[in-house]
Amino acid sequence: MQFDSIIKNVRLARPNTDTVDLVDIAIKDGKFALIEADIPISAATEIIEGNKLLAFPGLVDTHMHVGIYSPLAEDAVTESKAAAMGGVTTAVTYFRTGQYYLNKGGPYADFYPEVLDTSEGNYTVDYAYHLAPIASSHIDEMESLLTDHGVCSFKIFMFYGGYGLHGKTDPAAQREFLMADEDDSYDIAHFEFIMRSAAKLIKKYPEMADQISVSLHCELADILNAYTKIVQQDDSLTGLRAYSAARPPHSEGLAIWIASYLANETDCLNINLLHLSSKKAVEAAMIMQNVFPHINFKREVTIGHLLLDYDSPAACHAKVNPPIRSREDVEYLWQALLDGNLDWVVSDHACCSEELKTDNQDPGDGDNIWVSKSGFGGTEYLLSGLVSEGSQRGMSYNKMAELVCWNPAQRYGLLNKGDVAVGYDADIVLLDPDEVFTVKAEESESHQGYTPFEGMELRGKVKRTVLRGKTVFSNDRIVGEPTGQYIARPTKRP
Repeated sequence: MQFDSIIKNVRLARPNTDTVDLVDIAIKDGKFALIEADIPISAATEIIEGNKLLAFPGLVDTHMHVGIYSPLAEDAVTESKAAAMGGVTTAVTYFRTGQYYLNKGGPYADFYPEVLDTSEGNYTVDYAYHLAPIASSHIDEMESLLTDHGVCSFKIFMFYGGYGLHGKTDPAAQREFLMADEDDSYDIAHFEFIMRSAAKLIKKYPEMADQISVSLHCELADILNAYTKIVQQDDSLTGLRAYSAARPPHSEGLAIWIASYLANETDCLNINLLHLSSKKAVEAAMIMQNVFPHINFKREVTIGHLLLDYDSPAACHAKVNPPIRSREDVEYLWQALLDGNLDWVVSDHACCSEELKTDNQDPGDGDNIWVSKSGFGGTEYLLSGLVSEGSQRGMSYNKMAELVCWNPAQRYGLLNKGDVAVGYDADIVLLDPDEVFTVKAEESESHQGYTPFEGMELRGKVKRTVLRGKTVFSNDRIVGEPTGQYIARPTKRP
């Protein structure tokens, strides 16, 4: 037998192509070995009949928050299963010191090995981590994180220094939240020094230069504090509309301008602008691209910001940062995707239980947005949501493969992921683009217990997910024990 398995008769949607071809796909030693029509079934020990389903490369969801509200070992199990049921085969999740996650401060030299030890054996999909330098001493550790652990992407939360994760807070509480030293300041100067460190790494390691990047959550604390005070005094605004008004789109736009100027000042050439939620944010990002054409900006959008608007009945269950916006903003984001102004789509999956959303609500008041925790899951609906809504707007399957597979994989150093091509990891998802299903939280592998997408009808259902040649999801259930592997980045290109 020449191959370990053959997936027969699938319509393959590859990135960077214009056609969807009916092919067979042969797999050997966890890698794609041959892609062509009519590979003899005698050439493999296992045959998977594709029944002319649509095939995508395994999704690369590069914005998750595994372990944020539940212990990492538990969250990794359930939320990576949710990822697999949505066709995700690689999860890159954000992690940091401070409250939530491991609830510890201190150096990454001690912290990150614990993260890796706790993760091992718990993920159904392959995984990696972005890290955030919170303390000033973390900046000095960026090189060792890169060279010793394969962490090539670093994050800045621009609002953290003066505004809470869930809403307005006082400076003492926010310092306690960050668990940083008394002489540390999480401010614009700190962001500058992170970028300067990344710029040095880009120059020092030219073989990894394209994959070393800084990602930014762009909102400004000063604007958020001022507008939160105004909105909370306005009884006419409630729910998601109120939360959007308290964190207005121009706060995103202004933060993007500051971040972009810092990138130019520090010669930090690879900048990722995360979860752009509004027309103003995208416009600001495009202006900065024109002002600083030598900076390799990448622009991200989440499936939540593409499927939900602030009139959604999900109310506090859809509280997230930056907020869910207007229907006009949603349609603008879709057009930006079609125009090529946004580079990838992610879930921003942060499993936040029902209790964290509603336990502090007054009886009978499920719409008090201020007392709910921020974030929600959605990785299990990433591909179905994109196929369902994208197809209606004329987006090709090949373009979708670029947005959820190829583009994020290339940026973040997952060079053996994101395509179905000889030598790449044999990660693939089979989807029926014609099957319509209703989103029900009870059917998800996530332990969240609800979803803000509840009741939505989506067209395009994942039928099988294959990780490095082995089926991990099929017939609406997870198959086998967790086999996800940690990925040190950047990987070698096939």
